[in-house]
Amino acid sequence: MSKPEILVHACCATCAAYVLEKLESNYTPVIYYYNPNIYPVQEYCRRRDELQLYAAKKNIRYIEEEYNYGQWQAQINGLEDEPEKGRRCLICFEMRLQRTAEFASQNHFPLFTTTLTISPHKNSKAILEIGSQVAKLNHVAFLAEDFKKQNGFQNTMLIAKKENFYRQNFCGCLYSQRKI
Repeated sequence: MSKPEILVHACCATCAAYVLEKLESNYTPVIYYYNPNIYPVQEYCRRRDELQLYAAKKNIRYIEEEYNYGQWQAQINGLEDEPEKGRRCLICFEMRLQRTAEFASQNHFPLFTTTLTISPHKNSKAILEIGSQVAKLNHVAFLAEDFKKQNGFQNTMLIAKKENFYRQNFCGCLYSQRKI
């Protein structure tokens, strides 16, 4: 009996590694790379390329959405000075999860989730609330799991080290780079 597919919004190989491993026991994960927030384009490509290579190594289907930094910038316009974990981040999460939910609905994925909750630097409660809301709007189910729990973050770091993944020191957007 085949396992149901789950569309997994992923931002990079480091964050995806443990999530994919955990999901594989009950689902057939499909990676969905939609991250118009990542800046500059070289950073976007570096993360994308590594995630594609990992997907190929693990024999996991990979889907990439068009990179449109201008669209993301328009969405967060006026919130550039917000602190990390502020309103800018919430809008960014909503934009990416809304598009993931739309894609899931349009392409007959019964379920989706995101790797964003693996990070201890992100507000998982807000991410899970947004995911649940956009799932309802798009008539799909959302696996609302805080993947950092039960040593998830530590586990993904161990996999990243073993795989020799690039480990960025900022979320991805231009404004998160101010922290470094």
